Amino acid sequence: MSIRRIPSGGEFENRIGYCRAVVAGGFVHVAGTVGQGDGVVDQCRAALEIIGNALNEAGASFADVVRVTYMLPERTEFAPCWPILSETFGKNPPAATMIECGLIDPKYRIEIEVTALVPETPNT
Repeated sequence: MSIRRIPSGGEFENRIGYCRAVVAGGFVHVAGTVGQGDGVVDQCRAALEIIGNALNEAGASFADVVRVTYMLPERTEFAPCWPILSETFGKNPPAATMIECGLIDPKYRIEIEVTALVPETPNT
């Protein structure tokens, strides 16, 4: 089985020693991803953009996501993200979990992690 690593150049990748995404065994595993912005909604959009880029580089898309985990320091901030998440996953909703927890820096309001099945023929 081959393993392909997809770095994004994010500030924590080298400091901590991880990769944005790893393609292995027919799946792409995208690490917990935060985004920049003034609030949870902006950060949610930014994180999804980073994730979308990693999925695209792996030959997948949000339609191929089978599992998503949302991590937030305040569960009450999750509801404002729902319209964005519904739009992103559309007619292909993955299994999902939301966890209330501390994140690496208090400025971050949401972290998103996904696992997607890589199609046999990459999406274009």
